[in-house]
Amino acid sequence: MAIRVNLITGRSIQQGVSMEAGKEKPAYTAACGIIELDPVDFKKLGAFRNTNVRVTSDYGSVVVKAVEATQGPHPGVAYIPMGPWANMVVNPDTYSTGMPTFKGTPVTVDIAKNEPVLSSLELVRKACKGEQA
Repeated sequence: MAIRVNLITGRSIQQGVSMEAGKEKPAYTAACGIIELDPVDFKKLGAFRNTNVRVTSDYGSVVVKAVEATQGPHPGVAYIPMGPWANMVVNPDTYSTGMPTFKGTPVTVDIAKNEPVLSSLELVRKACKGEQA
């Protein structure tokens, strides 16, 4: 079963710490290759915490690990830390500001049972080839 949520992105402490160690490191994938979902949305999705899910928008698709939201409750709102995973699904148009719109992207989330969360390097390589992640 798939759910529709409103995606926001932003900086997180875990993202900043792992980024300093290196974006190619597994800690960066663990910190940023996630989507935070409200417990209500986990129930609607029929998924357990730490399940890989596919997030799809009008702009692309990416597999990330679903974790319980650290803020909230906010049913219907999901969060992916800023980074290549979020970049796969947010609107790339910067409207001449140099920054994409990182808030308010409608997305569909469904279980990606046998699909891995790609590392940042794998993700960027696929994106450069024009492939979905």
